[in-house]
Amino acid sequence: MPRIHFGVGTGELLGAMADAGCEVIGVDFRVPLAEGARRAGGRHAVQGNLDPALLFAPWEPVERAVLETLESGAQAPGHIFNLGHGVLPQTDPGVLTRVVELVHERTQRA
Repeated sequence: MPRIHFGVGTGELLGAMADAGCEVIGVDFRVPLAEGARRAGGRHAVQGNLDPALLFAPWEPVERAVLETLESGAQAPGHIFNLGHGVLPQTDPGVLTRVVELVHERTQRA
C-alpha cells in the first residue's frame, strides 16, 4: 500500500519528508505542485491541493485554479488531486460536483 507523507506548512521540509520514506508527498496549497515535486527530489508522486476557500469564488477562478493545479501536478511522476484540508461546511455541493467533473474530464485516459 502506498504511503503518503503530508504536513501542513511543510513546504521547506519536503525533501526531508521524501527522504523519510514514502511513495507520495502531500503538498499543501501554499506551494505549487511542480515546485513541491522539485523540492522532494522529483522522484515521488504528489498529492495536492486546491485551497478549499477558492470554492466560494465564482466558477471562472475556480476552474482556472483547478486547471493550474492539474498542470502543476503533471510535472511530477504522479498526481492525486484533492482539496487542501477538506471541505468547509458552507461549501456549495454543486461546486464540488463541478470540480470533480472537471478533474475527471481533464484526466481521463484515452
